[in-house]
Amino acid sequence: MLTLLLIPLRAFAFVLGLLVVISTCISALRTFVLPRSAPDTISRAVFIWVRALFELRKKRLETFVQRDRAMELYAPLSLIALLCTWLICIQVGYMGMYWAVDGQSVYDAFKISGSSLLTLGFTLVDNLPTTILTFSEATIGLILIALLISYLPTIYSAFQRREGAVTMLEIRAGSPPSAVEMLIRYTRLKRLDELGEIWRSWEMWFVDIEESHTSLAALSFFRSPQPHRSWITAAGAILDVASLVRSSVDIPTDSQADLCIRAGYLALRYIASFFRIAYNSEPQATDPISISRAEFDEALRELEDAGVPLKPDREQAWKDFAGWRVNYDTVLLALSELMMAPVARWSSDRQLDTTSENVLRWRKGGKPIERHEFIPPSSLE
Repeated sequence: MLTLLLIPLRAFAFVLGLLVVISTCISALRTFVLPRSAPDTISRAVFIWVRALFELRKKRLETFVQRDRAMELYAPLSLIALLCTWLICIQVGYMGMYWAVDGQSVYDAFKISGSSLLTLGFTLVDNLPTTILTFSEATIGLILIALLISYLPTIYSAFQRREGAVTMLEIRAGSPPSAVEMLIRYTRLKRLDELGEIWRSWEMWFVDIEESHTSLAALSFFRSPQPHRSWITAAGAILDVASLVRSSVDIPTDSQADLCIRAGYLALRYIASFFRIAYNSEPQATDPISISRAEFDEALRELEDAGVPLKPDREQAWKDFAGWRVNYDTVLLALSELMMAPVARWSSDRQLDTTSENVLRWRKGGKPIERHEFIPPSSLE
């Protein structure tokens, strides 16, 4: 009678174990193989839990340099934790199948599964079904480790492409990058008419990070070699330069700047969508932005004092700038907070008052938010 009762239980254990193994393999394929943006539950859960541990440590640190040094290991350790999680899931899943097929104790199933997964070979099996399972488990274990090894060169290649442009921007826009500083330097060098090359190169850069930072999601959290640099503040600076040029700087119109802005805000939106950060996908030019009119006027005074040619109608310039900025304002600030970016003008020096909600939406999703209130830089001390 007991044996008859165990039959459905063993069948359930086998099916459950098989589902765990299949789900884990699909998670690995989505993360390492699938060349598109495909959020995965296991990967997201691992990165969230590891981030929670790092946040506990970060709260005890006083300076940004200390916090940056602590967070530099977040992405690499999360990838290792993800691999360990997959291996544990594979082992647990096969334990259920071994127990269902061979009828051994849970401890024996654990030894067989561990020996097969890590290809140690210290536990022998003597029947065909169990032998087939051990071979398949060993194959999956080797494939998972091989996938991680092959994944690293890809992610570091994309990292180098990203950081090359970020490093070069420090030469042009200072550190941390500032749109105002970049325009002043280009004016001093009499190179305002050469901004077109910036728009073209950064349009390609935005296209590249959109593809790489959604298909290789861990790359978003890999920090720059220098603590004062960040890919997200660099993106914000370039978008602000283009927005200022199109709205306020009195030079011949270059439609390439428009394309650069569009490439930029689309890239940031796709990355924000991957992390389930809410934003208004159809903002209006009259919607509020995080930059105040006073900050905008102060920036124009700095540009004017440096000899940058400006358009005479400041009211229209403000409306045009706000109309460009509203396309990327929310996602820029939310991603800056999520990536713990260094303080930079007009991006990570301010926060949405719904920052925590926005940053945490990548865990659980949410509907786009129509409007936001903003916390100015002076309130972030």
